[in-house]
Amino acid sequence: MSPPAFAAMLTLAFAPSGLAYSSAPAGVVQRQPPAASCHASGSGLTQLPDRRCTPGAVNPAVTQATIARTICSAGWTATVRPPERVTEPEKLASLRAYGESGASRYEYDHLVPLELGGAVNDARNLWPEPDYATRRGFDLNPKDKLETTLKHRVCDGLVTLAEAQRQIASNWVAAMRRYGS
Repeated sequence: MSPPAFAAMLTLAFAPSGLAYSSAPAGVVQRQPPAASCHASGSGLTQLPDRRCTPGAVNPAVTQATIARTICSAGWTATVRPPERVTEPEKLASLRAYGESGASRYEYDHLVPLELGGAVNDARNLWPEPDYATRRGFDLNPKDKLETTLKHRVCDGLVTLAEAQRQIASNWVAAMRRYGS
């Protein structure tokens, strides 16, 4: 199945950001694109996912009207994060879709992060993001820092939720440069 056909199988309602709303359940292992059908661009820690495979998708429960009780509420992401028993097999399948191996070198990452209302467990919003080879203490990769910056800007009313979602999904590296994260 081609990546576009795979994406078409999923819900087709769109958020103000232009990204699809997801109806994928958090507790069920989701199908991933076929092996070797996805190709990241860029290199190292600033790779971008293949937009055909990982265009981003959002959680319909998170809207501009609900941010105070969802993403801007301390600890909210822990209430929606899928369990490892679901994400680990998905990560391995996603690595195969991107033609990669060496699971420890990658974080199975939400393109639109949970803290910006990203879809919880939808293949359109998850991809194998390169991570630091080794960690010393609590190191964040560059995208993690941007996610936190954008969340604060949304919660402080400096940028809309839709705009933050659109920026991180379309080109998180450009957004990182814009916000100096």
